[in-house]
Amino acid sequence: MARTFFGLTPDYMESVYEQIFNMIHHGNWTFSEAYSLPVGLRFWFFERMVKQFEKEKEAHEQAASKARRR
Repeated sequence: MARTFFGLTPDYMESVYEQIFNMIHHGNWTFSEAYSLPVGLRFWFFERMVKQFEKEKEAHEQAASKARRR
C-alpha cells in the first residue's frame, strides 16, 4: 500500500539513494557521511559533482577530437 499523505514517496527516496550511491561510488563519501548531510547541502554536492564530471567529459572529448585531427 503506497503512502498518500505522510512520509516520503518511493520515487523521492529512490532519488535520494541514487544521489547517495553516486556520492559513494564517484566521490569517495561513506554512506553515513552522505546520508547525514542536510538535504540542501547534499543536493549542492551532488550537483557540483555532476558539473565537474560534465567539464571533465567535455575536456576529454576536446582532447580526443584534437588527437583525431592529427
